[in-house]
Amino acid sequence: MSETMRCDIVVIGGGAAGLGVAAALAPEAEVVLIEAEDALGHHASGRSAALYEPGYGHAAIAAMSRRSRPFFEEIGAFTPRGLLVIIPKGEEETHAGELADPRVREISVAEARALVPPLRSEVVGRCGLIEDAFDLDTDLMLQHFARTIRRHRGRIELGAPARSLRHAGRLWHVETPRGRFAAPIVINAAGAWADEIARLAGLAPLGLQPMRRSVARIALPAGIDAHRWPMLLGAGESWYAKPDAGALLVSPAEEDPTEPHDAWADDMRLAEGIARFQEMIDIEVRRLVASWGGLRTFAPDRVPVIGFDPRAEGFFWLAGQGGSGMMSAPGQAVLVGEMIRGTVSFIGADLAASIAPDRLLRDGRSPI
Repeated sequence: MSETMRCDIVVIGGGAAGLGVAAALAPEAEVVLIEAEDALGHHASGRSAALYEPGYGHAAIAAMSRRSRPFFEEIGAFTPRGLLVIIPKGEEETHAGELADPRVREISVAEARALVPPLRSEVVGRCGLIEDAFDLDTDLMLQHFARTIRRHRGRIELGAPARSLRHAGRLWHVETPRGRFAAPIVINAAGAWADEIARLAGLAPLGLQPMRRSVARIALPAGIDAHRWPMLLGAGESWYAKPDAGALLVSPAEEDPTEPHDAWADDMRLAEGIARFQEMIDIEVRRLVASWGGLRTFAPDRVPVIGFDPRAEGFFWLAGQGGSGMMSAPGQAVLVGEMIRGTVSFIGADLAASIAPDRLLRDGRSPI
């Protein structure tokens, strides 16, 4: 094997998180990004619902999503979409809190039906509309990140899973089929495999849990044009549907614990989600155009893990975004740059502490 290449930072993972932070750091540091697959964004990043809704998720995620907005606007990644929350009759009180959110404007069932004509008004109790939600061109974003890395002479190595990861001489030594690299900082942005990377580095894992989510693309009946519909969200995030290139994406929005793998859809779960969709929307689903699965990875407290690991010099966690990684990636990259430089974080000390890895080492949830 060729001799070891020395650089400033090795980023492990070629999804939105890894690409975003590598692009942010490349102008001022020599960066190498390694990705196990033969394509960027192959796993969670390539199977996202691709919606930007900046109030979604933990407060730190929301702050990073808001920070991402100017970037998305600048590269032209936004298309107006909106998000319609649908609460069935009989469940109005149970889900009243979903309409109390200041981002949500309650609208009448008639108004909702004007937006989505096949809505079954006889079974819908209440509706709420979030207008500040956009389709996100995720491919454009990932390509922009990759071009930025290469423009600043950073390296992207595909088909390069980390085979070994050890710390010696104040450097992390990473061996891959595409070469050996050494850097004082390694960023673990490996998504569902983040705990596996920690084990490779000799660290006990933090308890990150991949959760499968299934999605189907369904054909629309003749005469139904859904391209202006908002995204539809069942109360309690029990299902969702989103217009997509003349069809609809429908998901049961499940979170089934699983092991890191190249996920596929669960047919029974898809059937449940489509049934819930059809209870609210008068569309006969005759066939699936396609289906797939993706993994959303959560820490035990469902809060992202971002920051240096106190057990190992230069080992940085960037994981556990739980399905919010796409819309927060540019802001997340800014945050990581600030943390590495030791400057004051834009999210503030309290939020920074809430996402730090050491919280999982001191509260009894870590296996350490």
